[in-house]
Amino acid sequence: MAYYQPVGIYVHSELELCVKEILSFIKPTVDDIQKRESVINELAGAIRIDEKLRGASVKPFGSFISNLYSRWGDLDLSIDMTQSSTSSADRWRKIKALQKIMWALQRTGIANNIEFVRHARVPLIVYQSRYYNISCDISIDNQAGYVKSYILRLISNIDERFRELVLLIKECAKAQHLNDPKTGTLNSYSLCLLIIFHLQTCRPAIFPPLRDLYEGSIVDDVKGHTTLRHIEDSFAAKIARFRSQISGQRNGSSICQLLISFFDKFSELDAKASNYVISTYTGQWRPINMHDRLLWKPQDLRIEDPFEQTENAARAVDTEGLTMISQTFTNMHRKLSSRSAPLDRTFLLNNLLRPEIKSELERRREPNQDEFHDRVNQTQQPQDYSAKPESSQYRYV
Repeated sequence: MAYYQPVGIYVHSELELCVKEILSFIKPTVDDIQKRESVINELAGAIRIDEKLRGASVKPFGSFISNLYSRWGDLDLSIDMTQSSTSSADRWRKIKALQKIMWALQRTGIANNIEFVRHARVPLIVYQSRYYNISCDISIDNQAGYVKSYILRLISNIDERFRELVLLIKECAKAQHLNDPKTGTLNSYSLCLLIIFHLQTCRPAIFPPLRDLYEGSIVDDVKGHTTLRHIEDSFAAKIARFRSQISGQRNGSSICQLLISFFDKFSELDAKASNYVISTYTGQWRPINMHDRLLWKPQDLRIEDPFEQTENAARAVDTEGLTMISQTFTNMHRKLSSRSAPLDRTFLLNNLLRPEIKSELERRREPNQDEFHDRVNQTQQPQDYSAKPESSQYRYV
């Protein structure tokens, strides 16, 4: 099999070592998975104490289902009310159900720092699990969120580099204060879409346009009569076809090369945002026209939701946030690709990790340095990115 090796992307050896160390540290362990399972079970037990919530079930979604979470990732939970005595057909009834859930959390004592965000686009409760120290967001009947998470998991089967890039770029975005829609920057879902788009527009492409995997609006189809099993079967067949088509010349870019080219590609995002929509559905910068379905209200950045194509996944990004994103990406590209300024580990960790995560890494590294380096070195063997990653034993359908 021929591998395409990118030309002109310089990668400092210290960056390669540092990225391997970071990925080895932030990927969740079996214990991290089990803690999240326990949080789900304790919430399910808590809501049973209210008669009107009996029959409701706890359904995780988001990065836990897509398997795109780090050891410190939040846990997104949807309460499925379809079998309970409390209907959740409208916003007011969802708010009333969330009030009952908040009272159940308070009575059982399983939660700290409970916050009821009733005025958000999607009302939710935010809390910290008292026993497992995991941040949780609870919403009601969030079927769309579950479907999107499920499909992202299927997409990640195309190439393992996608998951590693998501973990690395999400952590870097948090460190650089770019991953907070409350402050006008990117939410985690829109970051994932940017990474998918990057892999679609590499040469040769690592991902296909998502319409080649499924045509139409997946969320709307699942609300109808299409099952997720049917969608999964369709994806598997089309992913196999895509792999066959690119088998003659597979993109062999390393994680570091893809990281540097990601920052380069979106370094002028503010300049392009007024004229283009980022479309992972078509795999293209799609020119904005007056009849564009995403132009129904002024927005600074448009990242089309490929699973609900009338939605803008980056609707929270404002002018100041967009400028900050572009400038930070430009600076990160300059720092990571520089040949003149030598990179050292401390400099890289300061730019790629949040201070608290860096401190935790250093604390764990010191007493077990040899063992830690052995773990990192295991990831330094040549990887065949054509191989399909193993499926997680934890799966919700």
